[in-house]
Amino acid sequence: MYLLGIDIGTTHSKVGLFDEQGATIKVASRETMTHRHEEGYAFYDPEEIWGLIASAIQEVTGSVQAGEIKAIGITSMAEAGLLVDRDSGKPKSIFMPWFDTCSQDQAEHIKKETDLLERFSRSGLHISFKLGLAKILWLKEKFPESLENAYWLSASSYVLYKLTGAFAFDYSLAARTLAFRIDEKRWDEEWIRHFNIDPNLFPPAYPAGDIMGHTGDAASSLGLAAGTPVSIAGHDHVAAALSVGAIRPEVVYDSMGTAETLVGTLEEKTLGAKEYAAGMSFGVHIAKNRMFWMGGNTSSGGSVEWLRTLLADDQLTYEKLLQLLTQVKEAPTGILYYPYLAGSGAPNPDALTRASFIGLGKAHGKPDLIKAVLEGTAYQLQAIREEAEEITGRDIHSLVVVGGGTRNPHWLQVKADVLNCRLHIPPIPEASLLGAALAAGIGAGMYKDAEEAAAALAPGEMNTIEPNGQRHAVYQTLYMNGYKALQQPLRAYFQSNK
Repeated sequence: MYLLGIDIGTTHSKVGLFDEQGATIKVASRETMTHRHEEGYAFYDPEEIWGLIASAIQEVTGSVQAGEIKAIGITSMAEAGLLVDRDSGKPKSIFMPWFDTCSQDQAEHIKKETDLLERFSRSGLHISFKLGLAKILWLKEKFPESLENAYWLSASSYVLYKLTGAFAFDYSLAARTLAFRIDEKRWDEEWIRHFNIDPNLFPPAYPAGDIMGHTGDAASSLGLAAGTPVSIAGHDHVAAALSVGAIRPEVVYDSMGTAETLVGTLEEKTLGAKEYAAGMSFGVHIAKNRMFWMGGNTSSGGSVEWLRTLLADDQLTYEKLLQLLTQVKEAPTGILYYPYLAGSGAPNPDALTRASFIGLGKAHGKPDLIKAVLEGTAYQLQAIREEAEEITGRDIHSLVVVGGGTRNPHWLQVKADVLNCRLHIPPIPEASLLGAALAAGIGAGMYKDAEEAAAALAPGEMNTIEPNGQRHAVYQTLYMNGYKALQQPLRAYFQSNK
């Protein structure tokens, strides 16, 4: 028996086939094509996205019998979404990426309409342009007709509809709209109406992994059997938590991608001023009766991509980048890089802050700039880690690390040295994809719960990166006296020039 996972990501969308022990049978990847409107905002094309997913499904199902695939799980980037017609399911809006700042004015409007701490205690969120409600208000202002007889769908919800004809959200993705109460696990209808929006714009929400639909007869064209159960596995970072065993408070993991996110687990609790001050997000975990905490840097791998483009007429290849990193000294560069190309996230969310280099000298070359970017993302992770330790009451001495960034050994060593933290890299190349498949397996009854699903995975050899104490001591001084000490002056400068 096999499980199928689908992961709709910012730069790539993937489909994977796994056995019950989590072994990879086949993975197909497609580039998630971002388009740019003449007015400046970014968007995805809904039918193009579905076409990519459909072709990837066909590629991975070609080597097995359709009836052998027992469940399908879908995960995705969190805040991206679109409006579709309730009757036909046809798109009524562009497919809005999470990272586009076109809805910044709407986010500022939302802030003025609520008590921020009260809103946080209900939603687990700090108000941002990324969130679904801000995007919906932008669409309402620009294309008001698009909200008529419509549903707002996440990327996962859209693919669920295309596979099954069902409209649904899971709790973790519903929470990224700012229209969902995580304390009561329901849509916040009074809050939604406050903005003259019909609460029925949002379809029903269920726990991640619940069966939310079944494939129809048309699934045969994709190599799937009719009647196969389909689940939304939720936010990609939450799905990945399942595959790496981060379903207990003692296991914290770091997802290194275009954005980087530190993720951990809490028992369900009421959120208050202490959690709000930490600058992190909270939500409903895939493991029952638990919450997750999450602190993100939206321009971590994004900073590396930006620099790869900047340092060469043709984009610097990864091979060349790694080669340049071998030319720089193992010691800290002394350069401070603040990775805020699109504003800062946790622990001090601020959409106006921008990236900065401090401490450049004429002796510095390309290798130093590249390593400085890696160091800056590690400093930012350290800032998030400090707040996570404060709110959980637990010291974080080790991290499970997944994602594309783990292919860069220099980055891993810098991260270990800055944090003075042992890093464990599991033999799971596609953690979110596998997590989506496992979540579907729970919904289909193949596993009793999250613990049994995580335990079913065949053990593999971890790659462990040990920190260097001598380098850490230098990094800690740079972090405390430089990176951390200069945060407020830099932020004050950007605030004064808004």
